[in-house]
Amino acid sequence: MKNANEFRLFRLGTAIGVIFLLICMPTISLGWGAGGHMMTAQIAFKRLNRTAKAKALELLAIPIDPAAVTRQSKDFVNASHWADDLRPFSEFDAFKPRHFIDKAFSLDGTPLPANDPDNIVKALEDNVEILKTSTDKNEQAQALRLIIHFVGDIHQPLHCGTRVDAAHPEGDRGGNLTKVKIKGANGKLKDTNLHSYWDGGIGNFPPSGPNFAPPPLSKIPAAVAAAVAGNPASDPNLKLNDPFNFDGWADESFALAKKVAYKNLQTKPTPAYNQAALKTARKRVAWGGYRLAALLNAIWPE
Repeated sequence: MKNANEFRLFRLGTAIGVIFLLICMPTISLGWGAGGHMMTAQIAFKRLNRTAKAKALELLAIPIDPAAVTRQSKDFVNASHWADDLRPFSEFDAFKPRHFIDKAFSLDGTPLPANDPDNIVKALEDNVEILKTSTDKNEQAQALRLIIHFVGDIHQPLHCGTRVDAAHPEGDRGGNLTKVKIKGANGKLKDTNLHSYWDGGIGNFPPSGPNFAPPPLSKIPAAVAAAVAGNPASDPNLKLNDPFNFDGWADESFALAKKVAYKNLQTKPTPAYNQAALKTARKRVAWGGYRLAALLNAIWPE
């Protein structure tokens, strides 16, 4: 990540105006929905030490560009969806590959495409370095917002795995090109894609509102309680003493993409599939929250 150039790119965003945020429709899903990201952030915020919490709040109060977007997410929990709030702006298209790392696997022997080196693991490494070493508060404020978001993204299995076959030799973009039929609010089947289905926690995370507006903060605690139930921070597999193991987190998500997200998948997901998928989605949100707190506590120890 070219830090100075990236920061200048973000400053260009104010020229576009918030109106595009309201009318542009993204074609590819980029991460947990706002609700899932907010769940991860709330779990993390409650576990921050005093120094890390104070540093985070100080940086989040800085009105970095694009100001119209940043004003909507001054608190830690809402800052978690800031990186997705920028996606309608074409000036920020270069940032889209940094939300994921598409580790590929093939079902039919189709040759695997190479991984893009400009990916979420690299983005986390670069932004952590900014928090550790930069003396530019604006640059740090941007890096913190990206870290909060990317730690959530890297725990979404379909951000780290893509299925390759003859029909999709470059992969199905983490399920974005794989169609599924799910029940809508009216009880009738509706078409969506696999990635979006997982983004919404298999229909169980607080949903976004019109124009992708984030859910209200009041909807987050109950969803958090469901995510952490049965997924304690004491699980030794979390390895909270190794908070910079971004490659390891991506490998976990890749394994879960193959083992859960794509396994036994039908056009209309079965109840058994939905049960396993929801259990996994909740665990990954909880683990993302625990690890985000451990990461920031390591950067800013008491």
